[in-house]
Amino acid sequence: MAEAKKSWEERLAGEPDELTVDFVESLSIDKRLYKYDIVGSIAHAQMLAEQKLISKEEFKAIREGLIEISEEIAAGRFKLEKKYEDIHMAIEAALVAKIGQAGKKLHTGRSRNDQVTTDVRLWMRDRIELLQAKITLLQKAFVKLAGKYAEDIMPGYTHLQRAQPIVIASYLLSFVEQFERDFIRLKNCHRLLNISPLGSGAVAGSTLPLDRKSTAKQLGFSDISYNSIDAVSDRDFCAEFIFDCALIATHLSRLAEDWIIYSSGEFGFVRIDDAYCTSSSMMPQKRNPDLLELIRAKTGRVYGSLVAMLTILKGQPSGYNRDMQEDKVHIFAASDTVEACLDVARAIVSHAKFNTKKISAELEEGFLDATALVEYLVGKGVAFREAHGIVGSLVAYCEQQNKKLAGLSLEELQKYSVSIETDVYENLGAAGVADKYITAGSAGPKQAKEQIAYWNKQLGQR
Repeated sequence: MAEAKKSWEERLAGEPDELTVDFVESLSIDKRLYKYDIVGSIAHAQMLAEQKLISKEEFKAIREGLIEISEEIAAGRFKLEKKYEDIHMAIEAALVAKIGQAGKKLHTGRSRNDQVTTDVRLWMRDRIELLQAKITLLQKAFVKLAGKYAEDIMPGYTHLQRAQPIVIASYLLSFVEQFERDFIRLKNCHRLLNISPLGSGAVAGSTLPLDRKSTAKQLGFSDISYNSIDAVSDRDFCAEFIFDCALIATHLSRLAEDWIIYSSGEFGFVRIDDAYCTSSSMMPQKRNPDLLELIRAKTGRVYGSLVAMLTILKGQPSGYNRDMQEDKVHIFAASDTVEACLDVARAIVSHAKFNTKKISAELEEGFLDATALVEYLVGKGVAFREAHGIVGSLVAYCEQQNKKLAGLSLEELQKYSVSIETDVYENLGAAGVADKYITAGSAGPKQAKEQIAYWNKQLGQR
């Protein structure tokens, strides 16, 4: 087994208190970085060999030893001991035990400060690609569901009050747009974080002839960092990644809120498949959208991670501080939570059904065609504000008479405006209104079909 004493302990008298060991260890959290730590170490060792800071034979021994350790960890045969504090020292100790003196040369020109931020950047690149793939799958589920409802009308809401008629497909595609912004934000985050801090050392760089461009190229980074002080202390990318996760969670939560409401008996717009509902321990009739409720609740976890990350960063002096060890708790938690919620949301959307009969039966409630009537009057030369007041008065009259706008006689309509003619009825009724939308991006069937075709092409290319 590898030696227990760490090199920096020569500076300190006595053995560390067990309380200290337990408090400073991060191995229980950062062990999931092992692949990236090993890949980074192999690249660093290759550069050291290229610069003749270690021999080719030593590099070969280091590389083979690290690959063996990686296989042992993957197979569950590697014993993780908290006395080594983190995954970096656990792997290095195992390497020294495996290959001897050459293993002690691996850390030449390197600090855990530049090592860990390199590992996290490598991990985050992969996680971004994974989350982007999950987002794309969810978007495809929405587009597929939208294709089933490109002609079906539902009420659109503002302030949770009935507003204007929209096709169900347009409603569903609104989430595709939201998640597309999330996809782009993650892409931007990937671009910003994809620089190599390796070779920055503890804070000031190194007096050794390290070739930082070599390690950056080996690890697929687009460039290196150009200030060693900032390089080891930069965790902006962690905050940005969690922010991106927080907005994904926001959009998932808004979807969950909608469908919790829409699946209720009072609405009955959408049916969540039984596989994604639970029942009650007391009330046998219940079908509860618990998974959606948990998506809504888990958003709070991600927000908590973001606030925690920003709080960690806000009060630190320049250079590396041990506070940064806490970054991984929050980036891992945010990523894991969002990944799970994306998977659940995709499953729910893929199996959801809209109750078009129920929606249609109540579609004319709420004067969804009122705005279209205002625009009809505008087309007849009536000023918008005047037209708005006319229709407001007509709606009040309809409520008194328990009638719909489309149910009023021409005579009744003309009492409020002589500009109204027989063609007005072409502009009344929810379905008729939706068919008349003409602006780009409108919530009508024509525009929805165009958007479905667009998204099928866009998402199919990913």
